[in-house]
Amino acid sequence: MATAVESSRELEDFESVVRLYWLKVFRFALASVRDHDAAQTLAQDCFYKAYKARGSFRGEASVGTWLMQIAINLVRDQARDRRLQFWKRARQTGVDLDTASRWIPDRGASPEVAALAKEQVQAVWNATESLSERQRTVFLLRFVEDMDLLEIAAATGLKEGTVKIHLFRALQAVRERVRTAK
Repeated sequence: MATAVESSRELEDFESVVRLYWLKVFRFALASVRDHDAAQTLAQDCFYKAYKARGSFRGEASVGTWLMQIAINLVRDQARDRRLQFWKRARQTGVDLDTASRWIPDRGASPEVAALAKEQVQAVWNATESLSERQRTVFLLRFVEDMDLLEIAAATGLKEGTVKIHLFRALQAVRERVRTAK
């Protein structure tokens, strides 16, 4: 893990920070809100907030973890705003299969195998819809962003044991929903 001084130096070249972490923040936002435009806006807001707050960065976490904390809060705020503004059109519940298929490595699979993989990805996305906000956040950080438990704990402000519990329950729920969807 980088020291506070190393992290502060990293923030001096903010263009490099954006290049290094943009995809990670955007992917998390997209997986959370499942709307490309909203995810783009959330990612931009995340980096804007980070840029404005870079002088007060304390270095208690890595820059990547700090950015994910900001992204998590923005996703949470957006969800809260969406619930309060009932007159706005409901967001689309399905993930775009073409977008999701880009996350599945193509190893020359047959069209049938590729179609099956897309169906499985869609089933997992559908299953995450019914998870609690914390379970969904922990699940996405672990499996979309490949963060380890300590990084997730730092990004969410939860204790490692709490992260483990939410991840375990999310996995159980997703497995059960995927199994019953077949």
